[in-house]
Amino acid sequence: MVKLKELIEIEATYVGNMKGNLACAGCGLNLALRHALAALDQHALLVVPACCTSVIQGFGEGYGINAPVFNSAFAASPAVASGFARVYKKKDPSVQVVVWAGDGGTADIGLATLSGAAERDEDIIYVMYNNEAYQNTGDQKSGATPPGAVTTTSSGEKRPSKSVSRLMITHGVKYVATANTAYPLDLYDKMKRAYEEFRGHFRFIEIYAPCPAGWNVDPRYTAKVGKLAVETGYWPLYEAVDGKITLSRQGRRFLDPEKRKSLEDWLALQGRFKKIKPEFLEALRQDIDHSWEFVKKHMAE
Repeated sequence: MVKLKELIEIEATYVGNMKGNLACAGCGLNLALRHALAALDQHALLVVPACCTSVIQGFGEGYGINAPVFNSAFAASPAVASGFARVYKKKDPSVQVVVWAGDGGTADIGLATLSGAAERDEDIIYVMYNNEAYQNTGDQKSGATPPGAVTTTSSGEKRPSKSVSRLMITHGVKYVATANTAYPLDLYDKMKRAYEEFRGHFRFIEIYAPCPAGWNVDPRYTAKVGKLAVETGYWPLYEAVDGKITLSRQGRRFLDPEKRKSLEDWLALQGRFKKIKPEFLEALRQDIDHSWEFVKKHMAE
């Protein structure tokens, strides 16, 4: 496992996303991209559909990502990445093709091509950074928006959020992991493991990436919101190899509901939950319970 001092030194040597890029203040995605690129030893080729990453990437003379990037159509990124992976397998096997996409382009618009790439076991890492709405276009509801969260196109709903990581486990994907920008060492280690141990297979990592602008969160509290998501049980941290889940060290104790922090403490930091109705709060609790039931059902012995 990487140590904090090591990660600081690695990211000082190789800066994956440049300072002064166009990300919003406190952007969780910006943090996730920095740590993930550091884990890939400067071998990443990113395939990016329309999403907030396109903003970080920049336009004109500005460029915010220190890695080659190919911009694809919204629904096509896994198919495009599959083509790149097959070419580079012959041309330069050191290149790691990575799809870097948001929840809208993954859970919704890109789900068909994602499923196809997973079924074919394409040699790519698919990263879904989950900021729980279409944030690049103004905070519209996505399939990953949690119950009770207000967006510009919804006033809070009871419907459970769509978990793509659980879907990938049931797809039979070799390596699936969840991560969180508030736990950079864990995120780095999972990207590193996906890159080094499971080459030749399709790999999927879902990263919880708080969006201060869309969630109406003070940018100072990006990391705090991320940590509370884990500590309240909302965001289980785990790895799944061949469908068998192992809880990460940072989140293992929250398997026990008695050890979780109050859900209300997490909600209070986010304006999107400011007027959450009791029935929506109950739906959110049920969503959390369902998530942990899945984890327990698929845990490695």
